[in-house]
Amino acid sequence: MGPGRYLLQHAQRLDPGCFAAVMATGIASVDAAQHGFDAIARALLAINLAAFVVLAALSLVRLARFRQEMLADLTDARRGAGYLTFVAAAGVLGSQCLLVVATPHAARLLWWIALGAWIVLSQAFFAAMITRRDKPPPGEGIGGGWLVMVVSTQSVSVLGTLLAIHAGPAAEGLAFASLCAWLLGLGFYVWLGTLVVQRLLLHPLEPAALRAPYWIAMGALAIVTLAGALLMQLPPAGVVGAVRPFVAGFTLLAWALASWWIPLLAILGFWRHVMRGLPLRYSADDWNIAFPVGMYTVGTCELGNALELGFMHRIAGLGVHLNLLVWATIALGAVAHHVRGFRRRHDVPDAR
Repeated sequence: MGPGRYLLQHAQRLDPGCFAAVMATGIASVDAAQHGFDAIARALLAINLAAFVVLAALSLVRLARFRQEMLADLTDARRGAGYLTFVAAAGVLGSQCLLVVATPHAARLLWWIALGAWIVLSQAFFAAMITRRDKPPPGEGIGGGWLVMVVSTQSVSVLGTLLAIHAGPAAEGLAFASLCAWLLGLGFYVWLGTLVVQRLLLHPLEPAALRAPYWIAMGALAIVTLAGALLMQLPPAGVVGAVRPFVAGFTLLAWALASWWIPLLAILGFWRHVMRGLPLRYSADDWNIAFPVGMYTVGTCELGNALELGFMHRIAGLGVHLNLLVWATIALGAVAHHVRGFRRRHDVPDAR
């Protein structure tokens, strides 16, 4: 099978949540930059740029050649929210452009891309879920992946706030938009997080169903923490300053809830793989573990800055090593998986 046909087949089967790899790589890069690992941060930025371009190109090919498959995914309760990973990926990549290499023009362009995609995809996903006739029962349709809605909304807030911080007092409109996005993301977590917890507590759950996207329950709170902590660092004279106590309280609440999720998710992973014997093997969903781990570390560090709490910096100092280890493990698994897949398809005779 030729490379062109292989890539076309790959585009046809492209997972809606494929940009989670860009999200995870981007936050690992920002985390490394926060802790002075500049060479690692820049290397991860280069990898992320390449991954973003490749995945965007494959997505455009899929849109042009396999539109029906894309529409079917959008209306699938288990897969549709995955398209919002594009929004979060653009937001995280824009944050890298500010924090790793200081290119504000690229960051501003990516913010507009993320904002536009968020408006279209968030409305499309909710409309598709509301209007579909054959809705699955709650025990089958609801999953942790729905919380990408929160992550994508908060990524718009994070990048907008970073741009406002760099622009200074002239960016009051950007600060207001970022505050509104943070509030929207907080509201989405109340709606969708309640459904996810209800799914976990009130419906039977097999080990195979407890997939990596449930880690987004923690990751969504971690990015709420990061977005809120950055808003708290804006000048006190603006609109955000007027509601700073409110932002501080809910940001600290989000961090406490994210911290509570971590041991529970570890326990559930032990139950899934050790007690119930589900084998450990690479899946594209695994990037949904790497991103929350990195986001928790970055959010903890920025909350420590906003509240002047030194112990949070010590937590983040330990977390960066775990974050990079998790990212490297999943990245190696992804490379091995794709190499095996390419060889397997390359060895199959082209039947025509």
